[in-house]
Amino acid sequence: MRDYLLTLCVTAAVTYLLTGPVRKFAIATGAMPEIRARDVHREPTPRLGGIAMFFGLCAGLLVADHLQNLNSVFELSNEPRALLSGAALIWLIGVLDDKFELDALIKLGAQMISAGVMVAQGLTILWLPIPGVGVVSLTPWQGTLLTVALVVLTINAVNFVDGLDGLAAGMVCIAAAAFFLYAYRLWYGYTIEAAAPATLFTVILMGMCLGFLPHNMHPARIFMGDSGSMLIGLILAASAISITGQVDPDALKIFEGSTREATHAALPVFIPLVLPLTIIAIPMADLILAIVRRTWKGQSPFAADRGHLHHRLLEIGHSHSRAVLIMYFWSALIAFGTLAYSVHSASMWIVLCVVALSAIGLVLLLLPRFTPRAPRWAESVVPPRYRRRKRVPVVEAAPDPVVVEEERIPVPAGINGATAIGNRGRFTDRRKAGTPS
Repeated sequence: MRDYLLTLCVTAAVTYLLTGPVRKFAIATGAMPEIRARDVHREPTPRLGGIAMFFGLCAGLLVADHLQNLNSVFELSNEPRALLSGAALIWLIGVLDDKFELDALIKLGAQMISAGVMVAQGLTILWLPIPGVGVVSLTPWQGTLLTVALVVLTINAVNFVDGLDGLAAGMVCIAAAAFFLYAYRLWYGYTIEAAAPATLFTVILMGMCLGFLPHNMHPARIFMGDSGSMLIGLILAASAISITGQVDPDALKIFEGSTREATHAALPVFIPLVLPLTIIAIPMADLILAIVRRTWKGQSPFAADRGHLHHRLLEIGHSHSRAVLIMYFWSALIAFGTLAYSVHSASMWIVLCVVALSAIGLVLLLLPRFTPRAPRWAESVVPPRYRRRKRVPVVEAAPDPVVVEEERIPVPAGINGATAIGNRGRFTDRRKAGTPS
């Protein structure tokens, strides 16, 4: 665990320290697109944060290769090299997209090619443990198609949820933490060496997200862009592929005893089929709803709109920070709830805790729909929004002379602009993006 913590800290430190220079580089190269109608932010913000995240990935792999307890991952498996190859390709396409706005079909083709590069180097699904059937071996074509499908779905799910400051990085960090605990338990609890690459991938992914989050929290000074969202989506998919199709269920020695005991014992094997979906359950739901919504309107599935889940939270009345925290809450509840159930499936307390936390989450979700008023004796200890409004008597006064103020013109963002490197402009345009002036 000490070596994993060291790898995490180095990855986070490199990502954090490089994000500042990358921000200045993005401003200098003009990687600051204009605000679109679907955007939530109100000031042009540089992209290319994925550059710092990619170098954090390289630093984490380099450090792990020189640690005695983690060096065996590189000696016994080719998966780290396969991950780095696929990550470099998808990162390069993301950098070009952040600068030149590539077509959606080109990015989709690049995602498939990146998955194919990993498959060609051995990072693929070899078999699937299916409940009630057992272990099913896959042909090379079946494994390739399933691997490519999982990579493409995960990348686009993470990319779709990247709409608020700190949302994608935080949700992926939560998912990686849950996956790390699961993979670490398989490796050291069951002494399965095949789970070692996934354990390393997830801890590096956590470091990348933690190092980038301080720069990306609201109000964000830099966005990760497609170079970052597609990169962390690919690493998350690679972790799921590594542990799903590489761990041999027979090594756990679970198919012994009665049928009921074997079923409960088999959950650590079957959970990889569910855990990759649960940790990205909210991004995946957002992806499916977006495709259905756009095709129902006769639009392309790749057309952008303001109908994502985070947009709906803002429309309900949540603030930017509260909407992000609510998404964090649901991601953690689903991911860690599934993880806890895989460890103690016979415990009813886990189910009750998940149900209770779900109820709390629903209350928080619908909180802006009602504004309860506190009694007068408690008004001094509650926030102002819950206090009763006091009636102020209307006093007629002489009209004040009309003072004409000069129109405040927002300072445009640029390499020397006030919103680019220095402090943010004091007078910002409060109109919604895309509305006529």
